[in-house]
Amino acid sequence: MKYAYGNGIILDGTLNMEPKKDMIVLIEHEKIVDIVDKGTDISGYEFVDLKGKYLMPGLINLHVHLPGSGKPLKEGQDNGERIKKLAKNPIVLIAIKKICEKYAKMELMSGVTTIRTVGGAKDYDTKIRDKIASGRMIGPRILASNYAISVPDGHMAGSLAYVANSPKEARAYVNKIANDRPDLIKLMITGGVLDAKAKGEPGVLKMPPAYVKAACEEAHRLGLQVAAHVESPEGVRVALENGVDTIEHGAKPDETILKLFQERHACQVATLSPALPYALFDRSISHASKLEQYNGNIVFEGIIECAKACLKNNIPVGLGTDTGCPYVTHYDMWRELVYYHKFCHVSNAFALHTATLINAQIAGIAAITGSIEIGKCADLIVTAENPLEDLKALRTIDMVVAGGRIIDHPRIKKVPEIERELDKFL
Repeated sequence: MKYAYGNGIILDGTLNMEPKKDMIVLIEHEKIVDIVDKGTDISGYEFVDLKGKYLMPGLINLHVHLPGSGKPLKEGQDNGERIKKLAKNPIVLIAIKKICEKYAKMELMSGVTTIRTVGGAKDYDTKIRDKIASGRMIGPRILASNYAISVPDGHMAGSLAYVANSPKEARAYVNKIANDRPDLIKLMITGGVLDAKAKGEPGVLKMPPAYVKAACEEAHRLGLQVAAHVESPEGVRVALENGVDTIEHGAKPDETILKLFQERHACQVATLSPALPYALFDRSISHASKLEQYNGNIVFEGIIECAKACLKNNIPVGLGTDTGCPYVTHYDMWRELVYYHKFCHVSNAFALHTATLINAQIAGIAAITGSIEIGKCADLIVTAENPLEDLKALRTIDMVVAGGRIIDHPRIKKVPEIERELDKFL
């Protein structure tokens, strides 16, 4: 496993990346050992001819729910109740583990070499993580949270999250989750679009501040970061005041919230993909109610405003898809970059930098992956076109390299209906 990748154009994932020609990336086993000029003696390496294509770091998706497919909802279908019923069926749960493995592999085939799961079925995420790490299956690197923690009538309560009834129970659930060696803890602090009961009330605070504080204190004592589902300004404030490390989704911030972000050294993980269908689709397509569309637009605009304000104030912003929500598949991370460019007005280069090195920094793995640098893991993708000119180049991946292992011309079965409807908003 000694490969020399040459005759291509390198986009290294760093902030000021420029296309680099006439360079060769040398890989031994899973590591990048050198980057040398064309013409250097590479005896002992198998040459991989990139044929003028673009070599860059693999994408990192910071917000994934492995059990979800992203298939559109049928008219009148309650996705939350459906998930709860499935989660209580032991026979279905056996099948769900296989489904999670399938979707983890799909992420990799789409060019995502690292995923961060933020609420999953039982302890499946850590089991799949360990199976991939040991070489027993092909998949991306996984940073896993397993089950999340919610409260009665809270977001994902009883489906992908334990239900805490006191600060003591919140603390106890952190310890229960920690027994399976997760990489982070996920809290469901507010409701979401589908939980809202009235217009203008998405992201209602569900988890009391004392619960948040207890869970964060225990997680930090155990050396674990805390990510939190938050979709209202009040929720963001409560989360940051009580120790949350990453705000998943977000909401329009005020000066107090921005100061809390800075004091806590916290980050936002923006997720534009799940809010877009509720906010922008015709309701005949999304099957969203008027209430859901109205509140979906509030959440969509809130995530955008949070990202813009954070960027303006040098607060890190990462990207994730919230895969599992309707119209959000395990093969469309590239769309999140397009939306980030389109709605938050960042450059193509900064969107790619965010989905690689910044995401690695937020996840705490920048010393391992996220850029093409000597000593880092060989997590790479190859595209025929230049994503710095058009991010849609990432839609078709010619090659994935995961920990040095080459997957040539990966193929994914896509859902035509999802492709058709989402393409209207590129």
